[in-house]
Amino acid sequence: MLYPSVDTLKKEIDSKYSLVSLASKRARQMQEEDGTERLHKYVSYKYVGKALEEVAAGVLTKVSQDESAVYEDEI
Repeated sequence: MLYPSVDTLKKEIDSKYSLVSLASKRARQMQEEDGTERLHKYVSYKYVGKALEEVAAGVLTKVSQDESAVYEDEI
């Protein structure tokens, strides 16, 4: 079973495309900068899984809807 579930993630982010875009950008950021974890404990050991867990926890959100959207986290 996948964690976090797609239903849980869809409550936080409105579209699958936006979710994939946000998670990939955050995963790349975690890969390039070691030690940028925002949760105390992760279930996944891969960066994309960690990014999705941050979305499910509400720590990572999408700021705007247009193509030039900037993604940032809320702590």
